[in-house]
Amino acid sequence: MTPALPIGQVSTDASVVRPTGVAEFDRVLGGGLVVGSVVLVAGEPGIGKSTLLLDVAARAARAGRPVLYASGEESASQIRLRAERIGAMADGLYLTAETDLGRVLGQIEAIKPDLVVIDSVQTIASAEIDGQAGGVTQVREVAAALIAAAKAQGICVLLVGHVTKDGSIAGPRLLEHLVDVVVSFEGDRHSRLRLVRSVKNRYGPTEEVGCFDLGEGGIVGLADPSGLFVGARNPDVPGTCVTVTLEGRRPLLAEIQALVTVTVATHPRRATSGLDSSRVAMVSAVLDKRGGARLGVADVYAATVGGMRVTEPAADLALALALASCVLDAPMDPLAVAFGEVGLAGEIRPVTGLARRLGEAARLGFTTAYVPCGGRGRSLSAIHAGTSQGGSPEMVAPSGIRVIEVRDIHDAVARALERRPRLRRIN
Repeated sequence: MTPALPIGQVSTDASVVRPTGVAEFDRVLGGGLVVGSVVLVAGEPGIGKSTLLLDVAARAARAGRPVLYASGEESASQIRLRAERIGAMADGLYLTAETDLGRVLGQIEAIKPDLVVIDSVQTIASAEIDGQAGGVTQVREVAAALIAAAKAQGICVLLVGHVTKDGSIAGPRLLEHLVDVVVSFEGDRHSRLRLVRSVKNRYGPTEEVGCFDLGEGGIVGLADPSGLFVGARNPDVPGTCVTVTLEGRRPLLAEIQALVTVTVATHPRRATSGLDSSRVAMVSAVLDKRGGARLGVADVYAATVGGMRVTEPAADLALALALASCVLDAPMDPLAVAFGEVGLAGEIRPVTGLARRLGEAARLGFTTAYVPCGGRGRSLSAIHAGTSQGGSPEMVAPSGIRVIEVRDIHDAVARALERRPRLRRIN
């Protein structure tokens, strides 16, 4: 029995962090893969999981570390064809197409790799356990055996995991508790953008997000992806507004577009793409009730640009201004951004990360920001907020972006859309 030691005497030499060579993946992992760790990478079929992990495996092999890539879904020749396509050929990368746990462990014992990729954990089964591959008992046994091998031999293990129809990881919930890191792969299959999030991380924060571009030549990290979510805008076209969202601790620009048309149906339509349909319905109802926009008798279409998924309440104000801009036929300033949560009473509530949002907007050339009132405290004191003549709540950030505080929907529309006092003109 190993005696218990005071925490100050416990050695951390075994917990070495090895960068994967993929900067965006390392960002999510907290710097890289910890020796002896087990990482579960989950996502929908065809999202790019295998492509990313094959790239990671090839980079490790080129660095002189033996790597084993075990696939239960593809043959070795199929994996090689993909490796040639994405430029992931390496002498130290070993391929095996196995679905038996004992044989996979035997390959690990024979090759003694530093990194093992299992694609996927739901396709591997143990002959000593009843049940088919992917079942609760089999997944638990396979994961436990691979984790034990990783800890005992100091191997980094990357497990590919399937997801169910509702987006949760397939198999027993215990699987997520057993592994050290859980990474979620997200993205629209009709878009090239992929987001990688850390759901659980015993060795680092879970607030980071990695951005990737999936193309014919493989998957490439995007260090500055904000330009993907803002289209080439015509300043004379109403119905668009740019916001700044926080994906973890990372600020990203997103353009929200809205279209409001007179309906000929009994029940007006609400169609969304990239936005939470319930929040679009709520913001539309607030504009209708508190602003007199009469959206209850109109079809409303709202979408984001570039396939980005925006769910945080901070995008409410940009959505509201895009809707009002379309209804009033009054274009927004193309160099303006807006962020704030809209309440049911029409008030604009404060949001977190104000300084980071403003900094990202200013870095990309935006000159005006509409933000909630009440941010004069800690959030704006860091950027030396000031008050213009006449007590108008306008603040100038050191970066050159003008910050305008708005109290409610009426105030926001009046300031952002040529100071129109109310939305009563909407028909």
